[in-house]
Amino acid sequence: MTYRFFTPTPTRAATGRTAAVYQQLRDNFLGPLPTFQALSVVPEVLAATWALMREALLAGDAPRVDRELVAAAVSRANRCQFCVDAHVLLLHALGEPRLAEAVARGETPPEPGHAQLVRWAQASRSPRAADWTSPYRPEITGTLLAFHFINRVVSALLDPDLLPGGLQRSPLVRSVGGRLYAKAAREPREPGRSLPLLDADATAPPAWAGDSPVGVAYAALRDAANRGGNLLGDVARETVTATVRWEDGRFPARPGDWAIDLVRDVPGRDRIGTRIALLAAFAPSAISPGDVALWRLSHPTDADLVRVVAYGAITATDHVARALASARR
Repeated sequence: MTYRFFTPTPTRAATGRTAAVYQQLRDNFLGPLPTFQALSVVPEVLAATWALMREALLAGDAPRVDRELVAAAVSRANRCQFCVDAHVLLLHALGEPRLAEAVARGETPPEPGHAQLVRWAQASRSPRAADWTSPYRPEITGTLLAFHFINRVVSALLDPDLLPGGLQRSPLVRSVGGRLYAKAAREPREPGRSLPLLDADATAPPAWAGDSPVGVAYAALRDAANRGGNLLGDVARETVTATVRWEDGRFPARPGDWAIDLVRDVPGRDRIGTRIALLAAFAPSAISPGDVALWRLSHPTDADLVRVVAYGAITATDHVARALASARR
């Protein structure tokens, strides 16, 4: 596994909240995977990302297969091959090899309920154009929102291949990996165990989540990731927000040129940060070493790079979540 712009601190050196998140990852999931290690330089974003994924994907009573299917379908809609591969493997682990391989090939699942879930998840990429809302329970909706955020972080900060040469995309490797992770994937998880890791002053949970811990976790992630916007000025933040709403998930044909045009009227000191945030929202894999080098001239830490990426990612994710609020109204 290769990180694109920095190598995080080894897991054995983790302390405080980061160490507590890593312990829950070992106990509840597949360990401190690269996604979470990349976020470790900003512990509040790390904890909230883990909490949303745990409470949505792993805990509660919604069928785990349905949630893994949603995670894979959203990841495909966002062109995050790393996440597609990971959740295809987990579908194998849950005893669904035919469904897993259909998803891997980009096919519509044969079972009508699964096919409907895939269409719903893929439509969320452009919620306004699709008149998108959610008829599903909070765990499934929360899984979708979690992976809108995670896909963008992964595509920005990690190379797409978990194993050398893309071996994780071999059906044999997926099958073997599924058997290795079967026990961990099928074990039930009690809701709410991640919430003590979160900041105590998070805003109110969204109405779509009811009293589910998923809503608490989503509110915490929204608050923590939005703080990255404080690295930018008012005009820059308004540009990111307005572009996310106007473009509604459209994939830019040439992301680099597209982003250059959008930041022309942003104050010079904020142009590169605005560019990175916009690319994180729409085409995160297009963030280049040159972009990062320019950003580091004024923001040299790994933490500030993660913060500005997380800000772009949550702005796009919350655009989807706002469709739920609009539908309720």
